[in-house]
Amino acid sequence: MLDSNKVSIKEKIGYAFGDGAANIAWRGVAAFLFIFYTDVFGLHPATVGMLMLVARFSDGVSDIAMGIIGDRTTSKYGKFRPWVLWTAIPLGVILSLLFTGPELSSTGKVVYAYITYILFTLIYTANNIPYGALMGVMTGNDKERTSIGSYRMVGAFGGGMLVQGALLFLVAYFGNIEPKININQLENKKYRVEVTASKDVENANIKTKDGIATFVWETLASDSDDNSPTIGKSFSMEAEKEYAFIVSGEKEITEDKLSLINQQKGYSNSMYLMSAFLVLFMFITFYSTKERILPPKTQKSNLKQDLKDLVANKPWVILLVIGLLFNVYNSIKQGIVVIYFTHYLNNQLLAASFMVGLMLASIAGAMITAPLGKKLGKRNLFIYALLFSGIVNALLVFCSPEDISGIFIIGILSEFASAIFPTLFFVMLGDAADYSEFKNGRRATGLIYSAGSFATKFGGGIAGAIIGLVLASFHYNGQDTAAIKGAIPGIVMLMSWVPSIIAAIAAVLMTFYPLTQKKLDEITLELNTRRTNES
Repeated sequence: MLDSNKVSIKEKIGYAFGDGAANIAWRGVAAFLFIFYTDVFGLHPATVGMLMLVARFSDGVSDIAMGIIGDRTTSKYGKFRPWVLWTAIPLGVILSLLFTGPELSSTGKVVYAYITYILFTLIYTANNIPYGALMGVMTGNDKERTSIGSYRMVGAFGGGMLVQGALLFLVAYFGNIEPKININQLENKKYRVEVTASKDVENANIKTKDGIATFVWETLASDSDDNSPTIGKSFSMEAEKEYAFIVSGEKEITEDKLSLINQQKGYSNSMYLMSAFLVLFMFITFYSTKERILPPKTQKSNLKQDLKDLVANKPWVILLVIGLLFNVYNSIKQGIVVIYFTHYLNNQLLAASFMVGLMLASIAGAMITAPLGKKLGKRNLFIYALLFSGIVNALLVFCSPEDISGIFIIGILSEFASAIFPTLFFVMLGDAADYSEFKNGRRATGLIYSAGSFATKFGGGIAGAIIGLVLASFHYNGQDTAAIKGAIPGIVMLMSWVPSIIAAIAAVLMTFYPLTQKKLDEITLELNTRRTNES
């Protein structure tokens, strides 16, 4: 066994920080960009869905191009590590711009969204494909890669937990309006709350900090507004104009128990902070990792042959389709959570606790993947995880807004299994690279790993389009409370059985994956022998 097969725990942790950074970006976008676009920036849900789909059409070309560029990069740092360094700051900047809402016309907002979102996907490609390929050249042992993959996913879910768990609280902190508040106690344990802001606020949101009390307008701001009791109200404020609500459901409502925030300012400043963490984490990955596996010395650059080998690589082709499907599944679940908790449970901040619970379950799922994969085999484990996660997730259709415990339990169990998908997927891409070298005597690790970025981004785009089209079919409008109420059945569908159907399809297709553990052991032994003879 070659010494190059061993990777220290310190290096594995350093590598994991990179996916922590990537998931600050990706999960931040998946969980919050849709609701930011619709409820804060004011875009129509169908427009957002189409944007997310259209932006993905270039991904197949850009991802493969980045894989080719990575394979042909030559520097003292290696082929893939330098891209982690070069793209760290640009990725942080473009993430910040996504959540910046400039004052523009309706058309201007759409154009701004398209430009920034497409740039985000391109810069993410330039960062994430080399980052993923780096795992394939840190060691030549498929079991050691599985261990690195588990560390990677712990980092990924840690980054996701950071952004999904903290962002809504940061939005409340950075978006604090500091309004003038007058409170008068009424009969029947109700309160009249009157608020005034010193500046215009297009996206104000008022609620109690405990998130229990319900609000109704004392006088409707518009005849089209719905005045059903909800946990908080979202509305636009004019400077020095009084807005009055009747609040009930909590004892002793006082000024310090109320939260009135500027959602746009809150989202923007919060994501600026998250972008700083992203850049820092990428730097840690660059300085703590090392590339060890090189292409065969006899291999000459031949793009046509690399592409020919790629499309003939059956394990890679199947992984590409599976990766696309499970990313649609995960992205629908992530993309609808905040909307589900905001408009179905009427408790947006509870979404933060829910997402933290999911991330903790994800970390546990990632950590158990290596021992389970060793016992069951990667292909079988993938199939079992898809079926279990999908079936459990579908049970959410039976949960009412009062079934908080059931929603949390179902969500956590489903997420525990779904965490296994990406952990295995990126490890299995390394196996596909080994298979290509074993069969063809050539290795194009970056090109192989382009499937990972393509599946992640295009799957997210399809998921965004599905969310947008379903919500549009139910006439959802994030700034119209009556339209929101009518779209509740669509929101519940997207949270429950719609993604579960996709998971079932992926499980069936996974049965065709050809690399069993016995075959992988044979490949690893043969490649180690070849590399020893070359050294």
